[in-house]
Amino acid sequence: MYKLHFGLHELPFGITPDTSFFFACSNYQQALNTLLVAAKNGEGFIKITGEVGTGKTLLCRKFMATLDDSFVTAYIPNPYLEPRTLMLALADELEISLEKDVDQYQLLKAINHRLLVLAREGKRVLLCLDEAQAMPLESLEALRLLTNLETEKRKLLQIVLFGQPELDRKLQQDAIRQLTQRITFHYHLGPLTKDDLEFYISHRLNVAGFTGSRLFGRDAVKMLSAASGGIPRLVNILAHKALMLTYGEGKQQVRARHVKAAAKDTIASRRIGWPWPWMWLGAVTLLIAGTGIGWVYLK
Repeated sequence: MYKLHFGLHELPFGITPDTSFFFACSNYQQALNTLLVAAKNGEGFIKITGEVGTGKTLLCRKFMATLDDSFVTAYIPNPYLEPRTLMLALADELEISLEKDVDQYQLLKAINHRLLVLAREGKRVLLCLDEAQAMPLESLEALRLLTNLETEKRKLLQIVLFGQPELDRKLQQDAIRQLTQRITFHYHLGPLTKDDLEFYISHRLNVAGFTGSRLFGRDAVKMLSAASGGIPRLVNILAHKALMLTYGEGKQQVRARHVKAAAKDTIASRRIGWPWPWMWLGAVTLLIAGTGIGWVYLK
């Protein structure tokens, strides 16, 4: 792999949500600040939306890692669950022991008791739901009813919804308008700007151990911005492929042509305006294959 070639101790452009790579540009820092302020405020639902690949899961994990020990967090990455299964998942996250085949009443009673115990200990309980746009309406309504649990001072449970823009359309439905009214804080994650993207690339390279001068030429950064639309996940995929190409040629700097070849080999990039790969890309791929690395994306 190209790590030794470029003086890296790990791959800089992985697509797993590693919080050590969190990039605090204005957009993402504002989103994180919104979450932290809302969590400390202690009321209602919180909503974070963004297109596919804008870093919602990474933001969620960074948020949970930033909270102090006065918070107890529960995380459900795939909430496409009917209400009872969702409640069971929450109970599991809160480490509640349940009898086998527990009925709905006893399940809710156990969750309420656990929340009260944690409140007496001075703990705030915060549930983060990723991919919330996939939640059935009945499950969203069940969550709203859970937030009715409260003491005289504050709610026993706060809920943060992370989802794609489809979540906003779902929340416009009359059937769950009561939940929508309880969303007290919200933020929409946009793509990286051209200026942010340059710093984003530099940040990830530095975290990965790069100590050289400029690994991505200015023309390569410009091409990355155009080909990715500023979507962080797509930036990572294209940057990784471009580094593979550069390494395969024995070069020390990524240029625009490397990014262009990577973009033409990436379906998501073609969806924002790049044509189908030209025939010459096959020759480049053969060059990479000759070095024994190929186009396999390693996480």
